Amino acid sequence: QVQLVESGGGLVQPGGSLRLSCTASTLIFDYYAMGWYRQGPGKERELVASISNTGSTSYADSVKGRFTISRDNAKKTVYLQMTSLKLEDTAVYYCKGSYYGSTYWGQGTQVTVSP
Repeated sequence: QVQLVESGGGLVQPGGSLRLSCTASTLIFDYYAMGWYRQGPGKERELVASISNTGSTSYADSVKGRFTISRDNAKKTVYLQMTSLKLEDTAVYYCKGSYYGSTYWGQGTQVTVSP
């Protein structure tokens, strides 16, 4: 069983920045595709950004140009750098790891954007 532990959430004003981290317990993190999802109040969970095991990235249209996903395989960690945060970015952010049909989720970290 792989454990994913997120950190870095918090309260930030509109226009501010946060960096989320997700650290995995697996020894083969390099092979995992990783993603960040979020679920806002009253909304369904949605994909925010993903990064493949080779480093290819993709983003939801709503965060393009503002968020950056990256990974450090040596630290078994995936990051989500969030800038120019908006009120609508308020959500619980979840990390997901996938490898050959197995999927693992973190417990989530709350991001609140408020004046």
